[in-house]
Amino acid sequence: MSASGRVIAEFRRAGRPMRLLGASGQLGYGIPAASFKAGIERKPDLIGCDMGSIDIGPTYLGKGEMATSPASTRRDLRRVLNAARGLDVPLVIGTAGSAGAGPHLDATLAMLRDIARADGLRFRMAVMRADVPRPALLEAVRSGRVSSFDGMPALTEEDVTEAAHIVGQMGMGPFRKALEADVDVIVAGRACDTAIFASLPALLGFPVGLAMHMAKIIECGSLCCVPGGRDPILAELDHDGFVLESMNPERRATPTSVAAHSLYEQSDPFMMQEPDGTLDLTHARYEAVDDRRARVGGATWQDTTRPTIKLEGARKIGERAMLLCGSADPRFIEQCKALLPKVADLVQSLVCEEQPMDYTLRFRVYGIDGVRMVVPENEPPPGEVFIMGECIAPTAERAAEVVRTCKQFLLHFGYPGRLSTAGNVAFPFTPPEVSLGPAYRFNVYHLLHVDDADALFPVEIETV
Repeated sequence: MSASGRVIAEFRRAGRPMRLLGASGQLGYGIPAASFKAGIERKPDLIGCDMGSIDIGPTYLGKGEMATSPASTRRDLRRVLNAARGLDVPLVIGTAGSAGAGPHLDATLAMLRDIARADGLRFRMAVMRADVPRPALLEAVRSGRVSSFDGMPALTEEDVTEAAHIVGQMGMGPFRKALEADVDVIVAGRACDTAIFASLPALLGFPVGLAMHMAKIIECGSLCCVPGGRDPILAELDHDGFVLESMNPERRATPTSVAAHSLYEQSDPFMMQEPDGTLDLTHARYEAVDDRRARVGGATWQDTTRPTIKLEGARKIGERAMLLCGSADPRFIEQCKALLPKVADLVQSLVCEEQPMDYTLRFRVYGIDGVRMVVPENEPPPGEVFIMGECIAPTAERAAEVVRTCKQFLLHFGYPGRLSTAGNVAFPFTPPEVSLGPAYRFNVYHLLHVDDADALFPVEIETV
């Protein structure tokens, strides 16, 4: 019997609280060894790891590459795989390889197989792919079964065709099927982070609202603690609530810090939409167990009657090059918002003599508008600023041409009150132009309306 079968049989024979270890908020960036060891010593019934997010932007999805380094990713996978096999408990990994598309999932699986060979491990593994078939999605667009949200324009057939990769975010259903298939390891493509942890307790009859609320918190590791961090966190779940404890003794899960985590990635702190339904935290309770642990209860759950799958896709928009420089001249800083568009116009007149404008050039002035979209009125100018110029063009050579020309004329552009012709800006290094390669944007971020939310994510079984 494999790990999931053993755990399921044990809980069905004799009910007890379930211990779940959130090993990493995003696998591949490193797991603190001491706190992970402390978590393993508590003998969890499941080890879960979220491996990705859209927080990293569209490029990794578009390029089919991991956001984490191969060395650190392999190290983290080895740590959690050996621990799970040592305890004979399920290891559940979601959004494999940072973005959860086919290349990301395949790279993760290759690492797991290599680790198994090197460490002499044998296990039964479930794999769920999240790539959405293009013909089916095109038909859904034509039949009106795709809707927009978060201000996205309507999805077009061109969007579907031009996206480098398109994934759907799976919910609990595929994870439950995998667990029932008697496996040791589950590796999923793009997945809802809560499904990683909530599927097993929901399968065993624990209240879904409590399981989902717990999962929403522990998928981020000890981020809900004071001070927040990425150490593993242990949740002990019963039928009335769950207790949270960071495996780093310096981090405290307090009622306030845990309740505040409900705002994480949510526009509504009380109602959270998941692929399988709605998590209602209106009556959630947060209580201190001691100075390091908090107990949470009261969350409820409503199954959806209209299943949808969130789609994510990224399209290449060109090649990106950047110019990096700074200034401490108060006269330049005071006038830079008016000067930079003039520099851009001058650059256009020079690089577009023999061809039409085929690029975009924009500036961010850190200290003024590099982060903020709206600058408060009458705010005094800062003492120094950092300027980032970004060009996106059809080719890397064209993008480099634009930013190199921009560098020269920004450096010496004249303006009223300038004291020296030697230079308006300073460069942190040379060359100050950086070519960053292909640039992508999310062009698919929509909801697919389906009759069966699990049909797109079949479970494949492999013996490693």
